[in-house]
Amino acid sequence: MCYDISFTVSIEKIADYFPDLIWDSQLALDFDRGVHILGHAYGEHPIIYRNNDDKSLHVNLMEWGIIPYYIHKENEFEKQRASMLNIRSEKILDDPKSYWFKIRNRRCLIPVSGFYEHREVKAVKNKIPYFIQVKEQPLFYLPGLYSVANLVDTETGEVYKKWTFAIVTRAANGVMKQIHNGEKNGNRMPLMLPFESSKKWISPELSEEEYRELLNYELPSEALEFRSVWTIKSPKSRPDDKAKNQAFQWENVPDILIL
Repeated sequence: MCYDISFTVSIEKIADYFPDLIWDSQLALDFDRGVHILGHAYGEHPIIYRNNDDKSLHVNLMEWGIIPYYIHKENEFEKQRASMLNIRSEKILDDPKSYWFKIRNRRCLIPVSGFYEHREVKAVKNKIPYFIQVKEQPLFYLPGLYSVANLVDTETGEVYKKWTFAIVTRAANGVMKQIHNGEKNGNRMPLMLPFESSKKWISPELSEEEYRELLNYELPSEALEFRSVWTIKSPKSRPDDKAKNQAFQWENVPDILIL
């Protein structure tokens, strides 16, 4: 599953792709931490969504990790939230009991520079992290869903809104099957769409047939570029002092084949 992303471009770059965006507030990000953004930290990220009131495209900071709209006290959902970072695409339209079905029309886009996944190699003790990008796209957009919960501050009793999002995943393509090959939650990848299809994802009018077509889209393996990197789970600096998303060559690791 996708629990690690990267965002290393200027936030203003989003406006080059969506010139009519409305910014809900003045957004500020720590770009030093943008090289590796960990989902389980539940941090804020700029998210593009269509506002229900004015039907225009907005961008707002939302926390990664959905809190359902029926939750009123955040601490009551702490344990469950770890399972709300990703959305299996198969559940959005075909599982009416799923929360994803209930918020299926709250579509959003998550701007990223790339994402990380881990590969199991028999000859290597620890999993090998890879940094994956879409070729010739320093910035691309992962489809997701968002939720807005009215939460109660346990100290003051005041009600405040919490905006949260999750990333849609689907079955892996040929390259990602080799990288994300673990038994638990393996053979998955984020849903990645061509830019024009990304714009359709947040279109105000999307038929169920069009929705399914987007969910079923498989980005070709040859559209990806990838490299093994130093461990992203350790707080320690790399031995060569390079950034976490820079290439690192591990021993006894076979090449990834373009299938």
